Amino acid sequence: MAQRTTLKEFESVFPKLEETLLAHAKKYNLPQKELEWYKKSLETNTLGGKCNRGMSVPDSVSALLGGPLSEEQYFQAAALGWMTELLQAFFLVSDDIMDSSITRRGKPCWYRQEGVGMVAINDAFMLESAIYTLLKTYFRQHPSYVALLELFHEVTFQTEIGQLCDLLTAPEDNVNLDNFSMEKYRFIVVYKTAYYSFYLPVALALHQLNIATPKNLKQAEDILIPLGEYFQIQDDYLDNFGLPEHIGKIGTDIMDNKCSWLVNQALAIATPEQRKILEENYGRKDKDKEAAVKKLYDELQLEQRYKEYEEKRVGEIRELISKVDETEGLKKEVFEAFLSKIYKRSK
Repeated sequence: MAQRTTLKEFESVFPKLEETLLAHAKKYNLPQKELEWYKKSLETNTLGGKCNRGMSVPDSVSALLGGPLSEEQYFQAAALGWMTELLQAFFLVSDDIMDSSITRRGKPCWYRQEGVGMVAINDAFMLESAIYTLLKTYFRQHPSYVALLELFHEVTFQTEIGQLCDLLTAPEDNVNLDNFSMEKYRFIVVYKTAYYSFYLPVALALHQLNIATPKNLKQAEDILIPLGEYFQIQDDYLDNFGLPEHIGKIGTDIMDNKCSWLVNQALAIATPEQRKILEENYGRKDKDKEAAVKKLYDELQLEQRYKEYEEKRVGEIRELISKVDETEGLKKEVFEAFLSKIYKRSK
């Protein structure tokens, strides 16, 4: 039986990895004050999240093996998981600066913490570099070392083109609903979210076990990208229709001019009068204007539209999972675990 890792187990691996990263920096005689800064940046930006992406690596390795992992297997899988979390940290530190965000995980964003400011840009680069330091330290002798390097580089680039499209399509200070479309939305979601949040952890698990055959990687991609798209659409739905006490935050997509699933659905079915309401109220930092958009979403029955989409999409994903060819070591259970975590979630 596959075994699910706990956050506590997963976090117990971090100190050893941090030690490796600090030792690497010490090799270059980095002064003590700057070394302490690097340590603080690593801990503040990498720890404290839900670690869903990172923990998906050991969970997927366990599902592929059909049982619990040895100490060595767990360490390797968790190390790859923490590299995923470092990639996430690199993106979030950068993203918060680009979006002028205020808080992250209930605390001020890193760039807004005392004395940090734009030093955060360099800290983001160092978080990314940490991935390759750890890969070299722990996987240099692994048969998939080059494939792992290439995978991280490729997924980083995919996320960056998704972010580029997002930033240019929906700048917060320039509302133009003509920029929005479902095609644009899909591109942003697939490249900004689905590859690094869903495909990457499973691809890493396949490489760790030396079963990342072209067929297995293709099957994983064909299921995990639609799954990642569904996850983001669900996120957009919850931003407006979820309860703040469940999702742990107050939704801001309307005020932030986000190219979200809901606004794209509204634009597709709105009458000219309804579109005018969107044009006048969407993407404005004004509670009354936000309320006008929310009222329109209710009139257009977008909640019902989402529920119909969810059932149809989940049916299609289950169909894809049922057809997985397991002859080269891939297991349906890997995908079932992902789907069960997100289907009908409320946060």
